[in-house]
Amino acid sequence: MKRCRSALTNILADENPPPVQVASITEDAICLADGLVIPGPCIFLEGKVFLWNVPTTLWDGWETRHFKLFEVAGPRPEILLLGTGKTVSQIPPFIRTYLRSLGISLDVMDTRNASATYNILAEEGRRVAAALLPLTPHKWQKLARLDTE
Repeated sequence: MKRCRSALTNILADENPPPVQVASITEDAICLADGLVIPGPCIFLEGKVFLWNVPTTLWDGWETRHFKLFEVAGPRPEILLLGTGKTVSQIPPFIRTYLRSLGISLDVMDTRNASATYNILAEEGRRVAAALLPLTPHKWQKLARLDTE
């Protein structure tokens, strides 16, 4: 993963910022405040970043299994912010129903706004998660297995 820099500083922020904060969104990556660049879909949950292997076409091929991480999360987030790329794209009802069955509220918005909202709610100490798609849809590139023999 690459690193990026940000010249922005929140002068009102707590001395202990949340572990995951978004600094910027580019066409093909999500840049975190610590300089890490995430070049594909990801989930922020409990102060951790998870790479998210999902179909590149909205919502073709999507299933509840793409959200199974939230079943094992403890405590579960109060709200999941779903960033759908450059524009807002409403999700299929079965995904919203599935997340509601887990006790998770869902807010769907474009990725830039989902990232900004995540930063604010995380800074407030809320139990929030974000599932973010890049502005330009693309899958994670799988690396070939290296044999050590």
